[in-house]
Amino acid sequence: MTQSPIKWRPSASLQALQARAALYARIRAFFAEAGVLEVETPILSRAAVTDPALASLATRLAIPGLGDEHRMYLRTSPEFAMKRLLAAGSGPIYQIGKVFRDEERGRFHHPEFSLLEWYRPGWDEKRLMDEVAALVRYVLDRPDLACERISYRALFQERLGLDPWTTDITQLQATAEQAGIADSLRLDLDRDGWLDLLLSHLLAPDLGRGCLTFVYDYPPSQAALARLRKRDGIEVAARFELYLQGLELANGFNELTDAAEQERRFLADLEVRRARGQPCHPVDRCFLAALAHGLPDCAGVALGLDRLLMIALDVPSIDAVLSLVIERA
Repeated sequence: MTQSPIKWRPSASLQALQARAALYARIRAFFAEAGVLEVETPILSRAAVTDPALASLATRLAIPGLGDEHRMYLRTSPEFAMKRLLAAGSGPIYQIGKVFRDEERGRFHHPEFSLLEWYRPGWDEKRLMDEVAALVRYVLDRPDLACERISYRALFQERLGLDPWTTDITQLQATAEQAGIADSLRLDLDRDGWLDLLLSHLLAPDLGRGCLTFVYDYPPSQAALARLRKRDGIEVAARFELYLQGLELANGFNELTDAAEQERRFLADLEVRRARGQPCHPVDRCFLAALAHGLPDCAGVALGLDRLLMIALDVPSIDAVLSLVIERA
């Protein structure tokens, strides 16, 4: 019986490998000019993310004294560790590194991917959007790339005729069904689940076509680690996402600095996870202690480098920019 040949060759072309190296060099040059410090934080942690939308990967270490049978989690983001540096007085910082998310694989998703994350003390999310646009223009060498901003509420109102603050779940589901989204009749989603579905299937593909599109002021229930504020008489999350060529590239916050409120959100996340039968991982107490010590007012953003490279090279799949995909690892 003839065995199938082992697929040992790289997934990415030499051109893609060279383009990644050039991309990272330009990112580092941009932040060196801006006076932002490059840092490195651990990939492993004894705590894990509580967000019900994310699935953490776990491993075990044979090191005495770690507790819980030496269970460790691979980071889904360097956010918590970087905020500990901020609380300790680091000033503006950035990091390029690998992050890990289980249950994510597809044309635009890979369980191990590269993220650029940075934080600006003393800035709000509006000022950070300006810098995100400047960085993307610089690294893509497209200085004239146009930029637009639209609020989350206006996006839904103008393009779907729905108010995401007031439309009920029945109408959200009916909109998905009328649009022909597969399995929409059988899906059992909460309000944010339906909003995410409509955004990803009906709105996102048309965003960032020939320009940078920032969507800002998200519903409070989608605040994650962003602070809340009043805008035009309604409460919003001080959060934004960047889209280019129909792809979500970045997610940024005017960061929450209240330790008690952050712990409340973590515990609420865990209640949702329990109700869904999802694993409930340990909360990051070191991060909460750093918030209690004092996180400076700041804005932060995470940008997916593999997707940015896809756009730079005009390739249709994330596999084309990864040296070795998970199936060949």
